[in-house]
Amino acid sequence: MNLNRYPSAPRRSWTSRLYETEHDLQQMQALLREARSRTDDWHYWHVGELLFAFFMVARHLNPHEHIRLWHDHEGKLIGYAILAEDPFFDCQVLPEYEWSGIETEAMAWAEMLVTELRQRDPQRWEGNLVSGVRQDNAKRIAFLEQHGFRDRGDFTEVNMLRSLDEPIPEAILPPGCQVRAVVGMDEISNRAAIQREVWHPWTVGNVSDDDYAYFMQLPGYHRDLDVVAVAPDGVIAAYVNGWVDPVNQIGDFGPVGALPAYRRQGLTRAVLLEGLRRMRAHGMNRVCISTGASNTPALSLYESIGFRIVNKYLDYAQTEYENHHDESQS
Repeated sequence: MNLNRYPSAPRRSWTSRLYETEHDLQQMQALLREARSRTDDWHYWHVGELLFAFFMVARHLNPHEHIRLWHDHEGKLIGYAILAEDPFFDCQVLPEYEWSGIETEAMAWAEMLVTELRQRDPQRWEGNLVSGVRQDNAKRIAFLEQHGFRDRGDFTEVNMLRSLDEPIPEAILPPGCQVRAVVGMDEISNRAAIQREVWHPWTVGNVSDDDYAYFMQLPGYHRDLDVVAVAPDGVIAAYVNGWVDPVNQIGDFGPVGALPAYRRQGLTRAVLLEGLRRMRAHGMNRVCISTGASNTPALSLYESIGFRIVNKYLDYAQTEYENHHDESQS
């Protein structure tokens, strides 16, 4: 790819390359932890959001093609970009390098890659390029709009936060059910099955047993934070993945789910409460969770255990992609 064919902001002292090894993933996590420590809880992704996005790219696509990195002259990671399925674009840059040209290079890379992918497999990549932004990030909103993105208006997530200084109530479980962490490799098939059933047909549900075994080996995955509710017959009926950021002492929940046959029995509430206790044991002082603004049952549940809405995440789509792409080559 020749990024020079696209206009960009004046270049500073950095280099760019595609993803190579797991060390890169660890550095991407470190970037997010450092950036959050210097801004706030919502300007950057939580490391948990990154890890699940990476997992989807690693199992369905190819991180060596779909993740790009930017380093300063000393080799420190200062920015990264991901192009995932749907197609979805995200870019995260350290505060001192924001809006100095990396985002522009990242967008050019993503647009070019999407063009190539549409030529290879038009049906899989025919949708508009999408991205996201929190409602209070005016500069990112302006950047997306300058590149032909518009708020789709059909999906908004609410970002919720709960302090771990508040008491965590005990859960009431149906007879014969138990809440615990995933046992280990012997339980992979059971764990992957609920992920598939809860989220089918969405991409997040496209997880095989082998995929989940890979997921459990990722740096940043903690098996004790993969909390499940098990029915008397041994079926995993509800679950939550927990993620921790020890630098900023903030945990994150997601994904969360329960099998349809076991909903409204208190099992999702039980895994979340147990997850909160385990987050506190990991040294977290607050936990975040997100859900669709129209997902009334989830909102009611999260609010009932102490979460409060503090921000919103908006979906943007590049509805003017073709025009923008043509102009960028003129």
